[in-house]
Amino acid sequence: MSGGKKVTGANKGIGYAAVMELCAKFDGTVYLTSRDDSRGRKAVDELEQMGLRPAYHQLDIDDESSVLKFRDHLVETHGGLDVLINNAAIIFPMTTPAESFVESIRKTIDTNFYHTMRACKILFPILRPHARVVHLTSDDGHLLRISGREPEAAILRSKFSAPDLTEQELCQLMEDFIDAAKNGDRFERGWPNSVGEREDTWPNEGYIVSKVGISALTRIHQRQFDQDLREDLAVNCVHPGYVITDATFQKGEKTIQEGAEAACWLAMLPPSSPENVVPKGAYVWHDKQLVDWVNGPTPSIY
Repeated sequence: MSGGKKVTGANKGIGYAAVMELCAKFDGTVYLTSRDDSRGRKAVDELEQMGLRPAYHQLDIDDESSVLKFRDHLVETHGGLDVLINNAAIIFPMTTPAESFVESIRKTIDTNFYHTMRACKILFPILRPHARVVHLTSDDGHLLRISGREPEAAILRSKFSAPDLTEQELCQLMEDFIDAAKNGDRFERGWPNSVGEREDTWPNEGYIVSKVGISALTRIHQRQFDQDLREDLAVNCVHPGYVITDATFQKGEKTIQEGAEAACWLAMLPPSSPENVVPKGAYVWHDKQLVDWVNGPTPSIY
């Protein structure tokens, strides 16, 4: 692969480390993208001081016009895209006022799910044969995290895991969760409804559901790829581990370089063949283990 490779949300954290590794191992152009232009260019300067040569382009997945501009740039400059790592995401801290809970749910679902899906719709048409797509998910993105009251939760899990689930149906599940958040009956309708697992987080059901959505979307995307005329397109989602980033309030167990390892491994999967079948549509752990997304169990997050 010698064309464009892109990592969203890459001026810091796991995305930054992924750009670092891709620059060191890939031929061709690797793009570091960020919402904030000055922060992105500063990150590029830091990598250049290490002897790496990333390209830079501003990209805000919350802004459709920004994604369209970047797509046009990729087509005009490179003719297409070989690797896409979707890393951009948000999580709200416990200091968010309680009265803003529903608003935070909406913003989290929008950025982490809807806007990632929209960016894919814009960029997928320019993927070249053998392209690799990686969605960053989480241990929170495992289906068993839909753990509200039974049997309602089981019904939700069966909908998320349906082999013929469509994007429209998945979006409706997201809206059903937002409606439950507004009505204050999340648990009764089967959705997660618990306080943060770490003392420095507040209830993060929005993050959980957004990442379950991304994990489910991965399966949908691979079904679409399997019907595509372009050869050997692959998309997988990956839990990077408990990484020291802003999202974990700097209290993780892994470095950003360790957190990027599995994502970069998936981004650099070789062409698939009968002798070397590569993962496609899989939910992958930080140690590169393929995990049963539907039934579990989930390994240690560390």
